[in-house]
Amino acid sequence: MKAFVLAAGLGSRLRPWTLEHPKALVPVGGVPMLERVIVNLRDQGFDRILVNVHHFAGQILDFLDSRDFGVDVSVSDESRLLCDTGGALSHAAWWLACDDEPFLIHNVDILSNARLGILMRSHMESDADATLLVSDRESSRRLLFDNGMSLAGWMNMETGALRPEGADIDVPACSHFAFSGIHAVSARVVRDIVRRGYPESFPIMDYYLSRAGRGSAIRGSLCRDLQLIDIGKPESLTRANRLFV
Repeated sequence: MKAFVLAAGLGSRLRPWTLEHPKALVPVGGVPMLERVIVNLRDQGFDRILVNVHHFAGQILDFLDSRDFGVDVSVSDESRLLCDTGGALSHAAWWLACDDEPFLIHNVDILSNARLGILMRSHMESDADATLLVSDRESSRRLLFDNGMSLAGWMNMETGALRPEGADIDVPACSHFAFSGIHAVSARVVRDIVRRGYPESFPIMDYYLSRAGRGSAIRGSLCRDLQLIDIGKPESLTRANRLFV
């Protein structure tokens, strides 16, 4: 199975660490986050992994060169331009869409108990273009899904703002869940992004929401027992370090 680890971000919230290091190498319990993510992917059956780099890219390249994870690890170099989550897919189309095999996208700053192999197999057995791992955890921004778990939209729970703007969404009839930053994606999504001529840098959620609506092929997969820590936030990093002593 293939996985794409998003490790290019600036990590602004983790300053001062990220003034001299990439967010991907922030240690949790003495182990760089990127290592934790790669090892977790390997242990759950992923044998081909792509890592994108931008901020202090050289440090990540040196780190990857210094480790043998027992799986094939490639790099998508975004040194010239930080491509955001959506642009990163088209920039890495040479790897992601070189065949018809779907792939998992995993943010480098996420620690979770998600059963990633099961998510991938469920996605491959469906007709979905993308399967977004979601949960009912606390979040002010949530994705809306119809009763078939097709993506209907996005909502700011504090302000009531909806996306796509102007969409006719029956909010009371929708389930609303928090996105985990983990999603299974079909190779045809990458080809569609390239075909549509999206800008070099854009959030993947823009693409997903452009496909939202009744019967959308962008689906949600609810994990009721999901435990997740986003170490991109200083308070979450502190909590993670307590857990991984």
